[in-house]
Amino acid sequence: MGMGTKIIIRAVKSRMNCVEYLRKYIPEAHILFDTSNNAMMTFLEAMREAGEGPCVHMEDDIYLTCGFREKLEECISRHLSEVIQFFSMRGKDITIGSRFELGRTFMMNQCFYLPAGYSRMIADYYPSWPQKDIHKTGYDILIADFLRSRKEQYYIHVPSLVQHRVGISVINSKRPRVRQAKIFKDGLYE
Repeated sequence: MGMGTKIIIRAVKSRMNCVEYLRKYIPEAHILFDTSNNAMMTFLEAMREAGEGPCVHMEDDIYLTCGFREKLEECISRHLSEVIQFFSMRGKDITIGSRFELGRTFMMNQCFYLPAGYSRMIADYYPSWPQKDIHKTGYDILIADFLRSRKEQYYIHVPSLVQHRVGISVINSKRPRVRQAKIFKDGLYE
């Protein structure tokens, strides 16, 4: 990917079909498998693996839009120093479209961009995060609280560049099976 931006995909072995799908379209992505059966620890490992550079972080249970890489790079080039959310399930996606939101509203981790230094800063923030014992797998809440602590907004790109696959969550089987983007176009469904 251009601009020196890494792509890290957090994955689980039980979804190898999803991993193979993503490897087909994003061959340069680094696949980071959860080997500890601990989603938060794998998330923090991805944050450390990103190093100091900019990084797109993804989960494996998604479909991509047609032209994903080009659309991703175009948006990042306009928002290099801002956190970008590339998946959203909010009503404002329909009524407003792309927009800035308060950091405390950050939700879902299917595909998002962190500018240079942010991945490390989030990993460094975790040990002092007040909610770490309450939200053991809530790494989207971790990001929201990190952004709130900095009084920082993030950018939501509409239409979403990825669509969450319908299915049972590996982290928590009680979560809804259907958690879909409000606006997603030209999906590469296989």
